[in-house]
Amino acid sequence: MFTSAEEMRRVLTEKASEDSAFRAQLVADPKGVLNQEFGITVPDNIEIKVHESDMRTVHLALPPSPVLDEEQLEAVSAGLCCCGI
Repeated sequence: MFTSAEEMRRVLTEKASEDSAFRAQLVADPKGVLNQEFGITVPDNIEIKVHESDMRTVHLALPPSPVLDEEQLEAVSAGLCCCGI
């Protein structure tokens, strides 16, 4: 359906800009929205936070650090890591 997480983010942002009820739902339950809109089930061990910018505050999201901790290394070696939603 999407070629990248950035494309999915763009679609969500556009819809949230046009539909205030959708925006509120996305802020309150992002995992539920991803499941409802795209059929994506986000694992329980992954947290999604939606931040709303306003005229005085802009949020900048940084990608994960390239340095993995011990738990992340174990997940990768076991083939369990899915780091690009």
